[in-house]
This record gives sequence, structure tokens and C-alpha cells, in this order.
Amino acid sequence: MAIGITKRPKDVRQEVAAPLHHQVYVVLRQQIVDGDYPAGKALPSEHKLEDLFNVSRITVRRALDRLAAEGLIVRRHGKGNFAQPVITPPPIDTSLRGMLENLLAMGLKTRVDLIEFDYVPATAEIAARLELEPGAIVQRAVRVRRHEDTPFSFLTTYVPEAVGRHYGADQLLERPLLSLFEKAGVTVARADQTITAKLADTRVAPLLDVDIGAALLGIRRIVRDENGTPIEFLEALYRPDIYEYQMSMTRKGKKQEFIWSDTGSTNQ
Repeated sequence: MAIGITKRPKDVRQEVAAPLHHQVYVVLRQQIVDGDYPAGKALPSEHKLEDLFNVSRITVRRALDRLAAEGLIVRRHGKGNFAQPVITPPPIDTSLRGMLENLLAMGLKTRVDLIEFDYVPATAEIAARLELEPGAIVQRAVRVRRHEDTPFSFLTTYVPEAVGRHYGADQLLERPLLSLFEKAGVTVARADQTITAKLADTRVAPLLDVDIGAALLGIRRIVRDENGTPIEFLEALYRPDIYEYQMSMTRKGKKQEFIWSDTGSTNQ
């Protein structure tokens, strides 16, 4: 939920590594994207923004300059700063109720760039995820997936060597990984995943076209075959402005209890 500009936001934090003007920029950008400032609506004056964020005039102007450079505002001399229409690619819509099938469909609708592809010894953590001996050889692939030419995900996959040898780097560029599993005769049955928040580091930020330190949606997923054997461990980072996790919930239990159960989830 966006911070209402009519209320004073918390002062930008001096101890945070991100520059003050970047912190102001991030808040204002999110408010514009969320529609708090529809196209044509004026932002508060520079003086008002100084007071709202408890920062200097130069800090405010640097944040506004960046918004203007990105086309999110137009600066009119003597009149102020006005929000501009936000143009974003259509969201990616994938229901988790049929997660594996929908992930396959998503792969067919997007384009992938292969950054790295190799066979490496599994670290202790990767070996544990794939239920292998530490040091066992695994296929490691790093990909960036795009939707309408906009990068939205940074994917690192680890696959047991016995499975990975059924396909090569060229095939990863042409077909989704789940499709390659099926072609190799591996029946994909289920997946378990966790979702958290991550920050874009110096490597990921330029590949996803976001700022260093930008918030990302982090997903870890273990895919298993029909025997319950892990066949893939995925670490994924998604841009939250393009990819969202939604959940529908219903109340269950006794009347005096407040227990929520998910009835279906959606990635967008």
C-alpha cells in the first residue's frame, strides 16, 4: 500500500546506505505508479516535499530530476511538477492452482537470455536441496527472462547431472526447463516454494534494469518428480512492478477462531 502524501511520511533515514535523494525518488515513484498522482495531477511543491521528507531542497530537486528523466513527471516552470501516464507492459498472469502448467505457459510467452551454463560441484546447501552428496556434479544455469522486451526475472537453476545431460544450452534458449524435463522422460509432479523479499545487488540490478538496492521478490523452489525425487532447485528474483503474488483466502475453523486458508494464489 502506498504512503499517503497527505500525511507526513517518516523522515528518510540518514543511516540507510541509499542516498537521500534516491529514498525520496523511490517513494514518489511508487506513489505515481500506484496512482496516488494520476496523470496531470501536480505533486506537492518543492518546499512542501522538503517538509514532508525532512530533507534539503537540493535533495528534493535531484529526486524530481530523476523522475523527470524517466518520464514520470513533467516540470513546468512557475507551475510545478505534474505526474505523467505510467506505461508498463501487461502483467504476467499465472495461477498457482495449476502452477507447473502455468509456468510452462509463461515460458512460451516470454524470451530468455542465457547468462551462464555449466556443470559444477554442488555446494553443501545445493546438495541438501537436491538430496545429493556434497560435491556431486550439477548443472547450473543463470537466465534472465523478458516479457515484451522488459527483463522481469533473474533465474538460477540447479539440476542433477543425470537429468541435465539430456539437453544443452541451446535448448534452454528455445524451450522452458519444465518442457525439457518432460522431453527427457522425467515426469514433473509437484513443487514446493518459499517467497521472501530480496534486494538487487551489483550483479542483478543491471540485468533487471533496476537500481542497486531495489526491492525484488525472491522465490526458492524445489521441483520433484512423481517419486518425490528433487529434479530442480530454483532461486529466482522478480521485479515486483511486473510480477506479483496474490492469494485468495477463506476463513475456516470455529466461529471464535480467526484461521485463514488460501483458496488459490496468483502470480502476476
